[in-house]
Amino acid sequence: MSLAVFLVVALLVLALMHLYVWVRLVRDTRLARPWRRLAAVALLLLAIALPVVMSLLRRTPLADRHLLTLVAFSWLGLLFYLVLLLAALDLVRLVRAPFRRRAAAGAAPTAGARTGEAASAEAPSVGSPSASAPSTGEQPPTRRELLARVTAGVVVAGAGSTGLVGWRRSGELTSPEIPVRLARLPRELDGLRLVQITDVHLGLLLDRSFLRDVVERANALRPDAVVLTGDLVDGSVQTLGPELAPLAGLRSRWGSFFVTGNHEYYSGADEWVDFLRRGGVRVLLNERVELGDAARLDLAGVTDYRGGRSLPGHAPDLPRALAGRDPSRELVLLAHQPRHIDEAAAHEVGLQLSGHTHGGQMWPFGALVGLVQPYVRGLHRHGERTQIYVSCGAGFWGPPMRVAAPAEVGCIVLTT
Repeated sequence: MSLAVFLVVALLVLALMHLYVWVRLVRDTRLARPWRRLAAVALLLLAIALPVVMSLLRRTPLADRHLLTLVAFSWLGLLFYLVLLLAALDLVRLVRAPFRRRAAAGAAPTAGARTGEAASAEAPSVGSPSASAPSTGEQPPTRRELLARVTAGVVVAGAGSTGLVGWRRSGELTSPEIPVRLARLPRELDGLRLVQITDVHLGLLLDRSFLRDVVERANALRPDAVVLTGDLVDGSVQTLGPELAPLAGLRSRWGSFFVTGNHEYYSGADEWVDFLRRGGVRVLLNERVELGDAARLDLAGVTDYRGGRSLPGHAPDLPRALAGRDPSRELVLLAHQPRHIDEAAAHEVGLQLSGHTHGGQMWPFGALVGLVQPYVRGLHRHGERTQIYVSCGAGFWGPPMRVAAPAEVGCIVLTT
């Protein structure tokens, strides 16, 4: 799918989501006219905000666009949960509809009873209160409208509380320690600690203060090596270079190693590779290094799964990275996307470390991610010899929310 087609589809989906919310929360509830107009205008402005933000991302300094970006992406998260909850309720209504129609048909009065009721009904007299009451111009809400208003209130409260919890947890870093047993690991390297940082996405709403927290968390885990598995930035070196200053504070026994993610290719991957190398980070572009002193293991890294589409020479090439290695030595592979795992298993990689999925970031997105990635989060065995750990990532992309997918800077502890 070309970028132009993707943008058209994305804008169409966004428009349909806003239309659905307007129909169910504004039109169906039939609020007083001033409130209906205010809600419609607010929805229109919010619908426009996201395309405007996306057009400004690459051209505007972070500080200048921060407020608009925060509003637009926060609304995107709330919009998702509004649509999700409304769709769930509408599905329940759709399933219940046939049963309600049968019940109504069974309870319907006979024709004679209906005729008798009609004959006994009397029109109000001229002097009755109902005949003399002045018209207010506003009809009382029908049962259907009252139900629509109650539904709208429940949906707004549910989406709002979910968004608020997700927003609070988006900046709360966890530090899981994941023990991984590797058959070929030398006893001398038992307990080796690899701290993984992935999917920081610096540049949308996150800046150097967040990266400073990430670095402090990583250092507290006492790493032997730090591995950065892609999507570090969302912006150019010119815009975000100064924001990466805290990265120089990483401390480990054998240094820091980086592989590209797909977002580096949206942001000038060549420039970022040069920038990180100048900052002392070892970038593995289909390369391999040895970790250890007398006893060693191999650490290899490949470029992003689709890197070759953006830059010639950046297609992932695992055979090139592994050329000339001792097959008896243990092998850890850094690959941004989990979908590298089949090739990794074919080359007898002991452990693959990946990110990219954000663990789904906002439930239930993980189910959708699972349609295109073999693993979404956590440690898994793939085949007889290969394992993979997929990190939920430290930052976020899009809505500043994490729901049932905690942000993490994890420590993989290798054991024999």
